[in-house]
Formats: sequence, structure tokens, C-alpha cells
Amino acid sequence: MIKVIRAKLHGIKVTNADLDYHGSITLDPEHCELAGIYPLEFVEIWNKSSGARISTYVVFGAAGSRCCILNGAAARTCQIGDQLIIAASEYIDRAALCDFDPTVLTFHPDNTVDQQLQYRVRTTAAATYELSVVSHTMGCTHNGESGAAQRELASPVEQMINYQTINRRLACEPMKSDR
Repeated sequence: MIKVIRAKLHGIKVTNADLDYHGSITLDPEHCELAGIYPLEFVEIWNKSSGARISTYVVFGAAGSRCCILNGAAARTCQIGDQLIIAASEYIDRAALCDFDPTVLTFHPDNTVDQQLQYRVRTTAAATYELSVVSHTMGCTHNGESGAAQRELASPVEQMINYQTINRRLACEPMKSDR
């Protein structure tokens, strides 16, 4: 078994911090549903602004509120406006890695969803692993119709510019237990 990322909220901003609450992080359930994060699930939180790293559990706030509130002791690790990465993980059999496509949401400064991404690991003909990112742009199209446009990011250069090092080839053979 290996521990892998299952869902991630990348770049969501802290909207409040409540030291007197019993603990946890309060998130908009619409964000959580879209990413696949569950109430009471433990998540890792990485503060992009301060470098703080904590673990706590999720509680749902008001739907549509775009909230991201750190509660209890976790409130001491952030300031309102800090950008966070919130990650849920799962243990999977290593052989299932190529069938597992985690969901990642990126955010606009007002905590509306910018993109819904999926990470995809696949094996290549040379028996190496290749990580790619599939983008689902959220919101409205240029003509005002709602919908999500899907495209695989075209090139490693585009991926590197937009997502800094997401696209990596692991130049190693799968472990013998994977075969």
C-alpha cells in the first residue's frame, strides 16, 4: 500500500480564524463535494504564506459561502488572506496507481473555483511512470454559457509554466511487486 493524494484544494484563502472553537477547519461543502473531501475527514494543511504545516479534520460551513476558517489551535497557524493547500490522502495498492485520478481545485482570490484538475499517472511503453494534468476550467465560457471545458495540458512547458513541476517523468522501472 502507498499513501497518495486523493483530493486537494490548492490556493484557497483563509477567510477567518476562530481560536475559541473546538478545533478543525470549516470549509464550503460545495468545494469539498467537487474535490471529494468528506466531513470529519483528516486533512493536511500547508500554509503557502507562512510555511506552517498542520493536520486537522474538516467540518462543513454554509454552502456557497466560499469559507475557509481555521478553528481552535489551528487558528494560530494562519492569518486571514493566507493561501493554503488542503490535501486529503488515501492508501491504495501500488498496482492501482494508474487507475487513480485525484481531483485538485485551484482558486481565484475570492475563493471561487478557477480550475478543476485531475492528476493522472500512467505507465509508458518504456515502463516508466508519467504524470499528466487534465484541466477542467470552471465557470462561464467566453459567450456566457456555463460549463467546464476539459483539456489535457498540451506540453511539459505549458504545465511547468502554469503548475510548476507538476509534470514529471519518473525515470525508473516499476517495482517488482507492480508487475
